[in-house]
Amino acid sequence: MTIYILFVLGFVILIIGAKFLVDGASSIGIKAGLSQFVIGLTVVALGTSLPELVINVLASLSGNTGLAIGNVLGSNIMNTLLILGITAIIYPVKVGNSICKRDSWINLISILLLAILANDFIFGKQNNVIGTVDGIILLIFFVIMLYILFSKSGNPNDVNDNDSFKTFSIFKSVLLIIAGSLGLFFGGKWIVEGATTISTNFGVSQSTIGLTLVAMATSLPELVTSIVAALKKNTDIAIGNVLGSNIFNIFLVLGASSVIHPIDFDLNLNVEIGILIAASIFLMIVIRVGKSKRTITRLEGILLTIGYFIFLFWSIFS
Repeated sequence: MTIYILFVLGFVILIIGAKFLVDGASSIGIKAGLSQFVIGLTVVALGTSLPELVINVLASLSGNTGLAIGNVLGSNIMNTLLILGITAIIYPVKVGNSICKRDSWINLISILLLAILANDFIFGKQNNVIGTVDGIILLIFFVIMLYILFSKSGNPNDVNDNDSFKTFSIFKSVLLIIAGSLGLFFGGKWIVEGATTISTNFGVSQSTIGLTLVAMATSLPELVTSIVAALKKNTDIAIGNVLGSNIFNIFLVLGASSVIHPIDFDLNLNVEIGILIAASIFLMIVIRVGKSKRTITRLEGILLTIGYFIFLFWSIFS
């Protein structure tokens, strides 16, 4: 019973820890003279993937690689289908030029690269493993992606340095970073231990736990952020957060995890990769054709949401 309580409590502490760490790091960044443009593209963008990153690193260190790959695939599917779907139902999602011409393509490329590396189409190995070399390739693409974001996002001086980021004293900022780091560590540790116990007690694979319970919980910050953005009719923020989180999860989270410990890839997970590819292509089509170009309509949002619940039902009962 204690394990289950800590499992649930771990998600709360993990998410709060991620917020504390981002707030503290952003405050120090501002005091160090970094522009909000730079902080937004690094600290804040990374913050949305911190829960997945911590859980995957701890899972990899303990050899629970099924949980690591399941967490990334499950989070990305939830982001693309459920979060974007609910956002569009609340208010149609307007798609900016950079997302249409750049981010949607990077998102699709990241999924295709994962499919190639996971199935060993390049190196021709007999066993399907996302190994150290694969992880390094993913991390190289992560660095390339950051370069593209910085070089194609316009002049940093054009960004309005308003009060969108809170600033604290150095002492409080450091305390937030320490508290956030501790929250991430203990929250992630309890989640990994709880997921392992649930997997053993109920005879469910670790990848299934990652695809469902862990993925849903770690995607809560993106869900809340997107719903708030939709209620304020700032839906361009929502799709930016979703695609950014998806890309970070594959390139950074999965890359770092596989460098720490090779990840055994269950070929059955190709179904989830196929779902991600299909959902990404669907998004690219709906924002480029039809009467409502550059918009994800409420009807399309309903289709995405239904698709997620079909996936969830299939994952649990298949």
